[in-house]
Amino acid sequence: MNEFPVMEYFYSIQGEGVYAGQSAFFIRLGGCDVGCVWCDVKDSWDAEKHPLKSIDFLVTEAKKHPSRILILTGGEPAMYDLTEITKAFHNEGFRVHLETSGAYELIGDFDWVTFSPKKFKAPILSAAAQADELKIVVFNKSDIAWAETHQTMVPDNCKLYLQPEWDKREVTEKIIFDYVLANPNWYISLQTHKYLGVD
Repeated sequence: MNEFPVMEYFYSIQGEGVYAGQSAFFIRLGGCDVGCVWCDVKDSWDAEKHPLKSIDFLVTEAKKHPSRILILTGGEPAMYDLTEITKAFHNEGFRVHLETSGAYELIGDFDWVTFSPKKFKAPILSAAAQADELKIVVFNKSDIAWAETHQTMVPDNCKLYLQPEWDKREVTEKIIFDYVLANPNWYISLQTHKYLGVD
């Protein structure tokens, strides 16, 4: 594919996970059928609502900024064949990071895969096997068992993160805090960009 439905593109700070605090260029692709009830970008779900942008255009926009990290997010970017866009950004010296629920096969060349499975559409094993980082959004206590189940799907060297759902963080932060104290192979991920009040 040489064009993609793009909800938005912007230069900001990665707020979550291993690369939290680092500057990056984000491309949020339109289209998602996972359907998380607490999704904070539901406007991304309908791909037809978003204009098609060419790979050349997106590379040009990204090169206006000094960071050489690209983050493909959504929506669910793995709905698309990302071979050509990842190749184009690599040719310009970018690291390419993917944020995915793992519900689709990952097609492209990625330097970092953040795997965040959702209960609304089960992930596939081949996607989980490519995870560099497992991030579980914790909405209630039962999500801890969900996290442990998906830990068995990822490589042994995958980084493990629990992240409080933003609107319930006063409850879920305590659940996560206690769990990580007892299970030091897991880490806490906070949506630092929301604390900072930025995208």
